[in-house]
Amino acid sequence: MPTEEELIARAEELLARGPLLPPPAERKRLREAAGLTQQDVATALHTKRETVNGWETGRTTPRPPRLAAYQHLLNGWTEQYPPPPATPTPPSRLHRRS
Repeated sequence: MPTEEELIARAEELLARGPLLPPPAERKRLREAAGLTQQDVATALHTKRETVNGWETGRTTPRPPRLAAYQHLLNGWTEQYPPPPATPTPPSRLHRRS
């Protein structure tokens, strides 16, 4: 039986990995940045366009073996097409009554 320290170390390894996939909206952004359609991705991963649509809307999550391939694809696109810098929110203006 693993010790408490071993279990915590394993949990830390999982935390260090981060999420398996970016959020659904980012998945779509990356695909569009690459200039590909959902059908292009579906064909490459031997699945249906509707399946890719489900991944990009968050309705479904890819399962092995497509999960690893999709994650690899998204990771490559993340390096090629980093997210745009966040635009600062303008400070709200205070309205004074005269």
